[in-house]
Amino acid sequence: MKLPSTMDSVSEVEAAAEKLTQSAGMDEDESFRLVMAVREGAVNAVLHGNGYDPNKYVTVNFENTGKSLVVTITDEGEGLDPAKLPDPLAPENLLRGTGRGIFLMRSFLDEVHFRQLHPGTEVTLIKHLAPADGQDAHQNG
Repeated sequence: MKLPSTMDSVSEVEAAAEKLTQSAGMDEDESFRLVMAVREGAVNAVLHGNGYDPNKYVTVNFENTGKSLVVTITDEGEGLDPAKLPDPLAPENLLRGTGRGIFLMRSFLDEVHFRQLHPGTEVTLIKHLAPADGQDAHQNG
């Protein structure tokens, strides 16, 4: 999907992520986590990456590898160094209205990777699928 830098595009990405989780047979909780993480990534790309610039686009790819759901979100912005972002759990940041997106993505998913494209940033979001027999190392008995 190649979409303009608007909040309508974020809604389109969110809906596509939901369809991906449904086709993969994810349960409601896992589906919610992936969809929210994808939403956060899309918002970051539209707002922070592209700054709502109508001349810049967000590109999103969805893939079910059979073992994982992989969502790649790319913006055309100035770039991002996630190591330089403030800690959203630090006391001085707890009441801030922003700064939790990447924290949520990392909390909800198995892997989150950033790559600088010059210009732009690519974030890859990965959620491993539970094996068909229901045995998953991440499950709590």
